[in-house]
Amino acid sequence: MKRKTFSDEIGLSRMFSVYCLVIAGVLLSITSTLLAAPLPKVVIVATGGTIAMKVDQKTGALVPAVKGEDLVASVPGLKKIADIEVVEFSNIPSDDYTLAKWAELSKTVSSILARPEVSGVIVTQGLDAMEETAFFLDVTITSNKPVICTGAKRDASQWDSDGPRNILNSVRIAISPDAVGHGAMVCLNSQINAAREVYDTSKERYESFSSGQSGFLGYADDDRIWFARKSLLRQTLPLKETLPSVDIVPMYGGADGKFIDAAVQAGTKGIVVVANGVGNVSALMYDAIKRARDKGIPIVVSSWVPNGRVRAKYGFKGGSKTLADLGAVFANDLNPKKARILLALALGVTADSSQLQNIFNK
Repeated sequence: MKRKTFSDEIGLSRMFSVYCLVIAGVLLSITSTLLAAPLPKVVIVATGGTIAMKVDQKTGALVPAVKGEDLVASVPGLKKIADIEVVEFSNIPSDDYTLAKWAELSKTVSSILARPEVSGVIVTQGLDAMEETAFFLDVTITSNKPVICTGAKRDASQWDSDGPRNILNSVRIAISPDAVGHGAMVCLNSQINAAREVYDTSKERYESFSSGQSGFLGYADDDRIWFARKSLLRQTLPLKETLPSVDIVPMYGGADGKFIDAAVQAGTKGIVVVANGVGNVSALMYDAIKRARDKGIPIVVSSWVPNGRVRAKYGFKGGSKTLADLGAVFANDLNPKKARILLALALGVTADSSQLQNIFNK
């Protein structure tokens, strides 16, 4: 066997050095690529609400005071997980939102989602109208990218405001691949709700938004976002340039139907009746509903009761079966506020009762 010479060892040493340099170069290139990889882009559309309010020192009452950029700055570590862009849409109480304002918001969010670099949109808003806002966006936005509505129960003046955590969790949801295809959602208190099913259950408590018998879509845990289910009751309707006036009239003990007559006289294009139980009203309310139906006004029956469906069941005058015989439409499981939104949008497609019922059944 030939013994290795000193020059042979030098050659091997040089080859090994070159090999190490090549490997180091490859690793450096991979590391540089990873470090240079852009963060997912999320757009926060600020609209106002408690999350953007502080206590006025003169009156002691909450007033709009915080801009979207300030909200983002209040969330530690937010810009480490996403490239954040802020759109200052409005800074008003959600109580001032109208069908026209929701339509404007929907168009703004849709245009943002159409940008290929955007992973999702967060809408910060007051909680009074959040379930309506989320539902309007869910029915009118066709993109499958996630839209998350969030806000706060405690204002920005308080050291333990829930706003920053809710924003952080909402952004985490927006960049999660599992969030694609769920439509508009509401994220509060680390809980993820579907827009159709969510409703507020408490005036001031953190643990307030619920999806009732349907249950949460999932949770924003500290270590990951996870979804337990997907809502099957979702649809989209075209958003017309103008939306018709639709009113809500409640049933209560002694209700005589005068508010239905007043709505018709005022020019309403549709009425949502908040009935008892599965869809029952008084005999006098029945008479007023009949008068409205005789004039071609669409009537949608919802209920005070948050869980379950309204349906044609009772045959006494004013019972839900007698309302069905008048051509009233049943809101399925939608609460009155969401039924109003769906009726306003559906009237842009049809005013036929049977076709409206098909839309409400979805």
